[in-house]
Amino acid sequence: MNQMFRSDHSKNFKPEDMEVQIPGKNCIVTGANSGIGYATAEGLAKRGATVYLVCRNKEKGEAALSEIQTRTGNQNVHLEICDLSSVNEIKSFTSRFSKRNVPVHVLINNAGILEQNRVTTPEGFELNFAVNVLGTYTMTELMVPLLEKASPDARVITVSSGGMYTSPLTKDLQYSESNFNGVVQYARNKRVQIALTEKWAKIYENKGIGFYSMHPGWAETPGVAKSLPSFSERFSGKLRTSEEGADTVIWLTLQPKEKLVSGAFYFDRAEAPKHLTFSGTSDSHAIIDSVVESLHSMASLFG
Repeated sequence: MNQMFRSDHSKNFKPEDMEVQIPGKNCIVTGANSGIGYATAEGLAKRGATVYLVCRNKEKGEAALSEIQTRTGNQNVHLEICDLSSVNEIKSFTSRFSKRNVPVHVLINNAGILEQNRVTTPEGFELNFAVNVLGTYTMTELMVPLLEKASPDARVITVSSGGMYTSPLTKDLQYSESNFNGVVQYARNKRVQIALTEKWAKIYENKGIGFYSMHPGWAETPGVAKSLPSFSERFSGKLRTSEEGADTVIWLTLQPKEKLVSGAFYFDRAEAPKHLTFSGTSDSHAIIDSVVESLHSMASLFG
């Protein structure tokens, strides 16, 4: 498990993989004002991309924006305000954004939450699920027309977690059991992201869009400190930095698509297994179609 914290894999990393410049590429990063999202946005801005930071909080978003512009010298960094827990807000953001008529080369679904208590959004969804699953699903589906404009180079990268290894795919998306457990729900959400990525790769394989999910390793981010305080304290100094967590996201953005496998799960710049032996999760992906059906109807509930 230690490699999930600080990795020995890096001795096999090729520095030239990260030396690619991507001017003219439009990249959207959700949850970009702190942690892995911020480190990803900064890394892409440094390489010349036009980066759109999608943040819920305007003040934090503006602070991140000006810091990235200052640190990278790249002025093609823009802020978009959108609460990823709301289907309505995602719909209005994507419709606003579509009017710009720009191709989207890379969509990075990074925004995530681990809320320990059961919280219901104003739209009636359990909060972890609303952000991690329904928000990711809605944003990706609504961005497909703009991703198609960037074909054959378009890609969607979803930041999942090794937490998903413990959890099979389940149809109980909003955790109907009475004894709500945020950590278990988070693991389930992250499993859905892996299965969705697999499904999207099949559905859109002829559209020139590649779909990848990845595990950043355990990084010391504001999100981890807030949602898992005792874990954060216990492993203080042993966890990865946000930059180390963002490394594979940036790597997936920069690699030629021929080197990548659409639908695959990546860890430390390499394809990783989606299931651990004896964990009993491997047959669970068979129910993905019914999960997608539920998500589709939930995303259409409002408007």
